[in-house]
Amino acid sequence: MTAVLVLEDGRIFRGQAYGATGTALGEAVFTTGMTGYQETLTDPSYHGQIVVQTAPMIGNTGWNDEDDESRGIQVAGYAVRDPARIPSNWRSRRSLEEALTEQGIVAIAGIDTRAVVRHLRERGAMRAGVFSGPDLADDAELVERVLASPRMEGADLYGAVTTKEPYVVPAAGEKRFVVAAIDVGIKFNTPRMMAQRGIETHVLPADSPFDAITELNPDGVFIANGPGDPATADKPVALVRQALEADLPVFGICFGNQILARALGRGTYKMRYGHRGINIPVVELDTGRVAITSQNHGFAVEGEAGEEWDTPYGRARVTHVCPNDGCVEGVALFSGRAFSVQYHPEAAAGPHDAAGLFDQFAQLMEGGR
Repeated sequence: MTAVLVLEDGRIFRGQAYGATGTALGEAVFTTGMTGYQETLTDPSYHGQIVVQTAPMIGNTGWNDEDDESRGIQVAGYAVRDPARIPSNWRSRRSLEEALTEQGIVAIAGIDTRAVVRHLRERGAMRAGVFSGPDLADDAELVERVLASPRMEGADLYGAVTTKEPYVVPAAGEKRFVVAAIDVGIKFNTPRMMAQRGIETHVLPADSPFDAITELNPDGVFIANGPGDPATADKPVALVRQALEADLPVFGICFGNQILARALGRGTYKMRYGHRGINIPVVELDTGRVAITSQNHGFAVEGEAGEEWDTPYGRARVTHVCPNDGCVEGVALFSGRAFSVQYHPEAAAGPHDAAGLFDQFAQLMEGGR
């Protein structure tokens, strides 16, 4: 069955239907990871996006019941070049296509994904649609449907992925700390990484009042990753400001980096095509140490390497940058009471270079006691 990937500038890629048939509208982005497609598809940070996989063959290891990073597939649509016909892995329970079909995700296969990536690198991430089925409209009408879809700028998406009710992930072994995690799109592996360090994580809805945090008497506050434009995240920003006023240790990642930066008075902007993959270098300015990181973001914090500024909570600075493009990859207060990074230290999937940031958070909370 025919399927088409239609970009807002009129470029069309024709392939075969894959997964569910129908219509998917979102922002077309590409990810460079050669592994971890299950974690990518279930990452809430990808909510509202049509993900193009640059690796040519996808689906080799099928779909298991252990590696989901949220309650289900989060992407708006999916595009691959060469889907594996038969998955082969001892943990596999179904094929990737079966998982896509079961969860109603419209996808396309058999297209030249390298050509798509070259186009997006030159023109930037843009609105797109995947259309499949026996009765497709003509090309001009499909382009019009894409142009009528909302842009990612100004998109308020974190509310669609946050937990509806609070829940607790207990510490593994002895409980050392209690952390209130503001869920703007948290991945399952983040509380697991904290549990390994004796942290009991209380995951809270993004619109929780500050009283919900203070009732826990937490040792620290964590701000998760998530989707959409950080300029719309006024409620989480207000929560973080209250946490800073209460002198609680704060740690944020990805969307949480942008939220903390906003709380500290910085602006954010839309990137041309973002950072999405598991091999992106980051330089820690204090030490010159380079970490290879897992990332997924289309927005970034305004600023330059080594920049400093005053905030109501003390002086702050840019702590990390990406050497590829100079993008801000981390901010912190000079006091050390709050810090954040633009990448994913929980790295599911990805390298483990940044896992020590959870230890840094634990040390900060220990010092706070």
